[in-house]
Amino acid sequence: MNRMKNFTAGFVRENPVFSLYLGICSTLAVSTTLNNAIGMSVAVIVVLVLSNMIISAIRNITPNEIRIPVYIVIIAALVKIIQMLITAYAPALDTALGTFIPLIVVNCIILGRAEAFASKNNIFDSALDGLGMGIGYMFALLIMSAIRQLLATGVLNFANPFDMTQMIFEIRIIPAEYVISMFSQPVGAFFTFAILAAGVAAYKNHLEAKAKEQEKAEAALKKAAKEA
Repeated sequence: MNRMKNFTAGFVRENPVFSLYLGICSTLAVSTTLNNAIGMSVAVIVVLVLSNMIISAIRNITPNEIRIPVYIVIIAALVKIIQMLITAYAPALDTALGTFIPLIVVNCIILGRAEAFASKNNIFDSALDGLGMGIGYMFALLIMSAIRQLLATGVLNFANPFDMTQMIFEIRIIPAEYVISMFSQPVGAFFTFAILAAGVAAYKNHLEAKAKEQEKAEAALKKAAKEA
């Protein structure tokens, strides 16, 4: 049960983007299309899982004084491998994501999970943590990208990342004369993020209030049982 709670924590309760506010720079910058969102999400998930596993495996032999440089070297090596693979097999996606693939090295989500979790837990739990946080990041990026792309172009589409000329699906939902081009620009990214983050915060507050009410009800029942 603890492992399941750890795995699902990144979905909403500790979502890295909307709850912990980590990795916001890349989220705001690349969330213009679904293609960018999926490409970036897959790269982050792979790096998160592998770096967590490696850091967990060497946690007992890593000197505490140099642990952060060691983590950065591991993450940088993994990111370079991912970047080379994307450049080789999906050059159009590499061009679209630009410098944000190399910047995964300094993504707060990656280093944060390495320091907060992988360095203190076993390999399996660290892999689960990385996968859960990566999926949470992917959900955040996909939701933002879908909203921005739809409002800015009126179309939801996804192309083959290995051949961007091959369209997998394309659906027009909003007529061209009703699109809001602002959402393809930085201001649209900030506006979308603010609305979604506020929604997640409101949902978390609702859950906390509900939990407190349940605790009060249970306490009242116990008190009544004692008095009886």
